[in-house]
Amino acid sequence: MRKNIKIRHAVKKYGNNVIIPDLNLDVKEGEFFTLLGPSGCGKTTLLRMIAGFNSIEGGDFYFNETRINDMDPSKRNIGMVFQNYAIFPNLTVRKNVEFGLKNRKLPKDQIKQQAEHFMKLMHVDEYADRLPERLSGGQQQRVALARALAITPDVLLMDEPLSNLDAKLRVEMRSVIKEIQNEVGITTVYVTHDQEEAMAVSDRIAVMNGGVIQHIGTPKNIYQRPANLFVATFIGRTNVVPAKLIVSNGVANLSFGTYSTEIKGVRKEMMHNQNVVVSIRPEEYKLAVGNVEGIEATVKDCVFLGLNTHYFVKLKTGEEAEIIQESTIDSIIEKGTKIRLTINTSKVNIFTEDGSENILEGVVNDKDKEV
Repeated sequence: MRKNIKIRHAVKKYGNNVIIPDLNLDVKEGEFFTLLGPSGCGKTTLLRMIAGFNSIEGGDFYFNETRINDMDPSKRNIGMVFQNYAIFPNLTVRKNVEFGLKNRKLPKDQIKQQAEHFMKLMHVDEYADRLPERLSGGQQQRVALARALAITPDVLLMDEPLSNLDAKLRVEMRSVIKEIQNEVGITTVYVTHDQEEAMAVSDRIAVMNGGVIQHIGTPKNIYQRPANLFVATFIGRTNVVPAKLIVSNGVANLSFGTYSTEIKGVRKEMMHNQNVVVSIRPEEYKLAVGNVEGIEATVKDCVFLGLNTHYFVKLKTGEEAEIIQESTIDSIIEKGTKIRLTINTSKVNIFTEDGSENILEGVVNDKDKEV
């Protein structure tokens, strides 16, 4: 039976060191939910608390209405996939997949049937009699996933399962994982520090920093309207530029020194003169050469990548920025060229001077719904 996961006021400490101070979270039944953040942010710690591998110093953890804080990990009916595969080197693929089923003392014919089903599902059935040492990293991870799913767990937990694979295999395996999760429909909590990976596989993402959830939402919501500057800089590439918000007669303008542009969608309570920080994705800068109004800058370097050309510039105000422009048949702008930049104001994000809050309308943060 699929489960939802409810966490209320979770606390994790190691001695006097508080890793997670007070965390609330809801994972929906059948959802692919990702915990995303930098190393040391508490995401793996939280996953291990759900699994029962780490102690809980405060709060309540539930699978549906069952409180699991004091439940033995073996009784939680979870499947776990680790970063280092953790498959048994002395057992064949078939015996690895059958391992959990045998521990549950299921009938032999059922063990064989379920193992065959999940080996075929993960496309490792042709390697059934091989030892892991004769498999590639990607094949070993498929075996680990087949073993985790074969016991028909209520919840699947995955801790950085692709980090040991090369770039090509990571892309291949994340497609496999998402496809299998959709097919099986199991509630999945996935941990990664790779924001592109999180965007590719997740129904929703929780961005964490310092043991605190910063933003919960769909990949689209988090990318387009991040809740704060940390989320904006962690999800995708962005340029961070200080500016002034100047409000006059109900109209808001962003001022970058000598260049000013109207901005719409500022929340009513934020419509006042203030220093702000603007997040501008590289593709949202518009580049022009010549005597046109815009942010003054100098081209420091450029990289031609076929479809796009990446320019690295220094703004007159001192900040450095990256700009992505669609490549044309015209010449690439040379280093040292003075240019001016405008911005796509519908796609930028504007934060309070300390970066703690997005002042624009349209931020959807499910964190605010967690009680």
